Amino acid sequence: MSSHLVTLLAQSLNLKAPQINSTLHLLQEGATVPFISRYRKELTGGLDEVQVGDIQQELKKLEVIEKRRQHIIESIKDQGALSAELEQKLKASWQLRELEDLYLPYKPKRKTRATAAREKGLEPLAGSLMKQEIRDVEDFAQRFVKGDIENTEEALTGARDIMAEWISERAYIRNSLRRLFKQKAIIRAKVVKSKARDAEKYKDYFDFSESLKRCPSHRMLALRRGEAEGLLRLHFLPSEEEALELLEKIIVKGNNEAAQQVAMATKDAYKRLVAPSLETEFKNEAKEKADNEAIKVFGENLRQLLLAPPLGAKRVLAIDPGFKSGCKVVCLDEQGGLLHNENIYPHPPQRETSQASAKIKRLLEAYKVDAVAIGNGTAGRETEHFIQNKVYLPQHISVYMVNEAGASIYSASKIAREEFPTYDVTVRGAVSIGRRLMDPLAELVKIDAKSIGVGQYQHDVDQTKLKENLDTIVSSVVNQAGVNLNTASKHLLTYVSGLGSKLAENVISYRDENGAFKSRAELKKVKGLGAKAFEQCAGFLRIADAANPLDNSAVHPESYAIAQKMAKDLGRSVETLIGAVKKLGTIDLNQYVNKEVGLPTLKDIIAEMGKIGLDPRGEAAVFAFDPNIRKMEDLKVGMELDGLVSNITKFGAFVDVGVKQDGLVHVSQMANRYISDPNEVVRLQQAVRVKVTEIDIPRKRIQLSMKEV
Repeated sequence: MSSHLVTLLAQSLNLKAPQINSTLHLLQEGATVPFISRYRKELTGGLDEVQVGDIQQELKKLEVIEKRRQHIIESIKDQGALSAELEQKLKASWQLRELEDLYLPYKPKRKTRATAAREKGLEPLAGSLMKQEIRDVEDFAQRFVKGDIENTEEALTGARDIMAEWISERAYIRNSLRRLFKQKAIIRAKVVKSKARDAEKYKDYFDFSESLKRCPSHRMLALRRGEAEGLLRLHFLPSEEEALELLEKIIVKGNNEAAQQVAMATKDAYKRLVAPSLETEFKNEAKEKADNEAIKVFGENLRQLLLAPPLGAKRVLAIDPGFKSGCKVVCLDEQGGLLHNENIYPHPPQRETSQASAKIKRLLEAYKVDAVAIGNGTAGRETEHFIQNKVYLPQHISVYMVNEAGASIYSASKIAREEFPTYDVTVRGAVSIGRRLMDPLAELVKIDAKSIGVGQYQHDVDQTKLKENLDTIVSSVVNQAGVNLNTASKHLLTYVSGLGSKLAENVISYRDENGAFKSRAELKKVKGLGAKAFEQCAGFLRIADAANPLDNSAVHPESYAIAQKMAKDLGRSVETLIGAVKKLGTIDLNQYVNKEVGLPTLKDIIAEMGKIGLDPRGEAAVFAFDPNIRKMEDLKVGMELDGLVSNITKFGAFVDVGVKQDGLVHVSQMANRYISDPNEVVRLQQAVRVKVTEIDIPRKRIQLSMKEV
């Protein structure tokens, strides 16, 4: 890696060059972002996962720029137009926009009005006019009336076309206008009149204007969606009068007939060439910015959702509720294996309440159920009421409402068919609901992340960028939480650092043939899993009942010897040191520092040994909605309720209060102080107390407040 690139990365990311160098070296060796941030802190100077990921992403951007630069240089060189000065400017630039501006005069074009004028020999006329020294333009233009040029007006028109193109291609002019666009561009939206009836949901934007720099991401995406659906027309432009005034100050220098021709060319250049080009540029930039913000919001929500506390290895009776088609009931063992399935019909039209109650009681006893999971979709609250009031559950059995968003996507997926080839989608959906309670992370990774139902406008953003970001989030969370090597599905193992799809499949095959892994070291026997893959994955895999307790921790096998030496120096075994937080705190870590291992890793070892066996996600908690509130019609303004945060956006948080329609707590209603980001106040799936401030049943909108509750 060139020192220049390292310097650029260090400057753009506000990091030190040695940190960049070490991180790039590790990435080139095949190390993953989770591995580097967790186990190579000494080399990176303690960079976290976000910083390591930023280095990786910024390097990719610079590589794209370098590739584009080489193409531009070769293209200009092939035209015989590459001067030493231009080449130096191109090589010095690391801004894609700047490179494109420098390339614009040399970029191969389809036939334009200017090229047609050049072919008629009008470039000398344009050049003379551009100097703005000619006083009698008609007389001078008469020299060019020949061949295809029939009169002076035709000659001057062609010359203005050439001047307009020159003006549009000058980088300093484009940059001056960019500054104007950045400061003063206005988004204007108008409804397409012939489609006004179809555009009712965009009513707020039928005649709308707002400063581009102040437009929030969610509004930008809503406007762009309306445009994409052919219902709205959008323009992103500053005042034309102000733009032309700016250009004339730069370009028009004289006060004669030639200057008037240049002024006309300037106006044409702006309206026909520069304004449309910059409008597209700023439209795309605004969309990219809005996409990035929406993706960031979605990613943070996804992270919180995946890190939701699990119930753990319990026997679960899961119900996918329904009315006419009944409720699908499944019983799962401690590992999420399907033991039994059947239907019950406690709701209209069948109303087989007593039969359904008897079946549930029988299943609870027969399968020694520890918890009941109920999907929160159609008939969810009614099914919860039935279970709580008609079944008379034993005291040790708790009832959980489970967010079932995306369960239908999973149930029809290839992964679900592979897991349950002989069962239909209703059984698979109910199993997914039960497993989500037991281990949200293990189950949710099987679903396309954008189908999980958190975030804003996820179907409108750049889908490639969204997928890359969400895959990174899933990988980060999986490795942060750790994965049980003996119960993990192939899909979950795929996200473990250093594995991927093929090695995950080989791990499963080895486990099927040889039984549960007894130690991490046994991973080396898996086909294709070499030393590098072992180094990358071992620290993130857990073996609950391993002979060595460190195999159930985030302590990497490369550090086992240090942990054992610490225990030996204290006159204890590793087993008896696990969880002994006070004793661990007495260890002088400086005694164990060497060339390979520094204080950051040693501190991580001590911290991990103090909490081995504890899930970093915590434990699932029971939440109960108000039993008297089950539909929007039950709500009243001023009513205070308990709810669960179901989604977080830039403009506020949606809260499920148990009426099938989530209510919005606008960011201004979250606290008696200014809140810039709802994540300052709430987290996904957090229980909150809210007050109902507005109910709009026809539009299915509920406004809530967390102030003074």
